Amino acid sequence: MPNSEFLLTALIVIVMPGAGVLYILATGLSHGWRVSLLASLACTLGIVPHMLASILGLAALLHTSAIAFEIVKIAGIAYLLYLAWRTWQTPNSLMPQAQKSSAGWQAITSRALLITILNPKLSLFFLAFLPHFVSAQAGSPVQEMLWLSALYMLMTLVVFAGYGLLAGTLRILILQSPRALKALQRSFAITFLALGAKLALAER
Repeated sequence: MPNSEFLLTALIVIVMPGAGVLYILATGLSHGWRVSLLASLACTLGIVPHMLASILGLAALLHTSAIAFEIVKIAGIAYLLYLAWRTWQTPNSLMPQAQKSSAGWQAITSRALLITILNPKLSLFFLAFLPHFVSAQAGSPVQEMLWLSALYMLMTLVVFAGYGLLAGTLRILILQSPRALKALQRSFAITFLALGAKLALAER
């Protein structure tokens, strides 16, 4: 069983608002809680490449190679800036969507995946985070790291789904005010921009 320190540390990291949380909130407001659950699942699945890279030692490449780290970081910054521009420029981007075509669902899923995958700090986080909670008596450290990673992903899904349900619940109240809707849209765009700037300042 995981110790309380792991659960508390993981919960703090997951609850802290980031690009994934912001995207889920925006999805919940514009599409409702059901679609926000899909975005939550996609964001959670986006953790898998980071988890596997860390356990297999590939994340060390990002830590030791400045070029590899910068390539992934620049891609992440570019995508966050794109989301900021799209949220700011698209009229009524948070308005509820009457039709949810398969293409729309695919777009939501792909954006959620990219937000998580294009975050180089996540691999480094797993690389530095998980080993501290692997028991010295563990018969298979890799197996225990997989178990802890799976638990982290489950906690992520639950927390992100909670954010989505909250956004879906508040959706009707917020969307009744065009002024509040516009202010919220601008706030999301600025936050995406700020997250991009924060990632730009990130060091290995």
